[in-house]
Amino acid sequence: MKFLEFEMDRDQVMDITPEVQEFVKQSGKKEGAVLVFSVGSTGAVTTLEYEPGLKKDLPRMMDRLAPYGEHYAHHETWNDDNGSSHVKSAVIGTSLIVPFSEERLVLGTWQQIVLINFDTRKRKRKVALHIL
Repeated sequence: MKFLEFEMDRDQVMDITPEVQEFVKQSGKKEGAVLVFSVGSTGAVTTLEYEPGLKKDLPRMMDRLAPYGEHYAHHETWNDDNGSSHVKSAVIGTSLIVPFSEERLVLGTWQQIVLINFDTRKRKRKVALHIL
């Protein structure tokens, strides 16, 4: 298992495909799958076409689903302001399994693995990688 750490801004979408690909290559395995897990409950991982428009569209659309500034019962529990962040993370998900063959991730031409910070502030995001 390997852990990666990234400093991320609020609503930042980051391409982590190169780091995951390097981990697969260093594993020495030719075929299998890699688990990608975002540690924490306000981050998420998924795949998408990593381009400027979608980097803006995804956080904007998630704000429609779980708007910042609304009342969330979570705020009463911890006296904080990131209830929307937890909802967004739960909807997108915190883990992903990606197959690989010949030491290469099996991804579409325009498909990248992305890490998203949905928290209401900058965060240090940790990602766990594990070969299955």
